[in-house]
Amino acid sequence: MSRAAGGAAEVGLDHATITALRALLPVTAGEVVQAVIDEVPSYEGALSGRMGGTIRRAVRTALGHFLDVADGADTRGVATEAAYELGRGEARDGRSMDALLSAYRVGARVAWRGLAAEAVSSGLPAEGLAEFAELLFAYIDELSAASAAGHAEELAVRGRVRERYLEQLCRDLIAGEGEDVLLAGAERAGWAPPGSLTAVLLPSSQARSARRLLDPRTLLLEDLPDSTTALLVPDADRGHVLRLLADRSAVVGPARPWTRVVSSFDRATRARALSADTLDTEQFLVDLVLNADAEAYADLRARVLAPLRDQRPATARRLEETLRAWLLHHGRRDEVAASLFVHPQTVRYRMGQLRDLFGDLTSPERVLELTLALARHP
Repeated sequence: MSRAAGGAAEVGLDHATITALRALLPVTAGEVVQAVIDEVPSYEGALSGRMGGTIRRAVRTALGHFLDVADGADTRGVATEAAYELGRGEARDGRSMDALLSAYRVGARVAWRGLAAEAVSSGLPAEGLAEFAELLFAYIDELSAASAAGHAEELAVRGRVRERYLEQLCRDLIAGEGEDVLLAGAERAGWAPPGSLTAVLLPSSQARSARRLLDPRTLLLEDLPDSTTALLVPDADRGHVLRLLADRSAVVGPARPWTRVVSSFDRATRARALSADTLDTEQFLVDLVLNADAEAYADLRARVLAPLRDQRPATARRLEETLRAWLLHHGRRDEVAASLFVHPQTVRYRMGQLRDLFGDLTSPERVLELTLALARHP
């Protein structure tokens, strides 16, 4: 049994004293509220007007329940439930538990001063006064504990709800939802949109530790295929992000306006499929372009390199290597020969074969097609 309940019978307040104390409650409640306003900065201006009246009634009710306890009744359940809800409300209003505990301490002191003075004038002896004080402060401790529990529960619930909202916003972003949906989602999650977002893909085992290194507004989505997690980093300094993640299996996409981060996510996804060693997608742009439509690229190679189809495989391979080197070195025979480790006359001979097969090799259209077709080894 709590001290607040166990001490009720020991106080020895008679009915007349209890009645006198109840009559004092409106004045005491007003003094408590005023003292909280004066002494606890977080409540400055918060307890005036209609709110002040509501709080005065709540204080008067709490003190009334205390007098019920002192009179032998057990109404602590109602009082602690109200204190629990008060703690939740303070969390919703953005005030810390420290502020509420300070208000309880101030309130207990002021309430005790007023109630004790009235109890003494009603003839309560010193021994009973000590019991009365102990009972009051035990009661305030119970209310404080109930409020702390309510405050913590509200923060936990709000945190879980916000996490769900942030996760849904991340899903909407990488799904390419429209701007109206994204703005509504950001507002619901209490997330201030940045100028840009950069998509980063990581193994799920590395993602949360990596997130702690990045902007606190970074969004996270964990349940992607292959145990992959996406991070969407606001207004990223690309060089800094790359340095931070250099020792991780990360793929960093390009920065994009925040409502179009889906393109950064898609690029990071494609780059990750190309190579397990990819970190900076900007270093893989050629491969990304050539792999954007694998079938189209295969068709391009087949059409452009059709003249080599009837050659023996070894001959076709040598001619293809020579043509690629010729394009890369802009037809400079000695440089082509050096890159292939052959004599310049060999290059001259092979280029003669290639002109016989392909015809003109100098028109811009032909050079473009051959460059694309030979940009990647089959």
